[in-house]
Amino acid sequence: MGLENELMTTMEAAELWGISMRRVQILCDNGKVKGAVRMGRTWIIPKGTPKPIDGRTKAAKKSEQ
Repeated sequence: MGLENELMTTMEAAELWGISMRRVQILCDNGKVKGAVRMGRTWIIPKGTPKPIDGRTKAAKKSEQ
């Protein structure tokens, strides 16, 4: 079993999580995606990583309190 079976790209994560690829990149840049590693210009994310809570929503702001 190779690494390609254990990792996903930002495009794959975007499709899986139902958000844009750019949003996934921003979440990675801000350290919100657990286990994400930057390799050159590309983010590599472990498969099975849950979608981070979107900090822009009311529910997220309420959970911070």
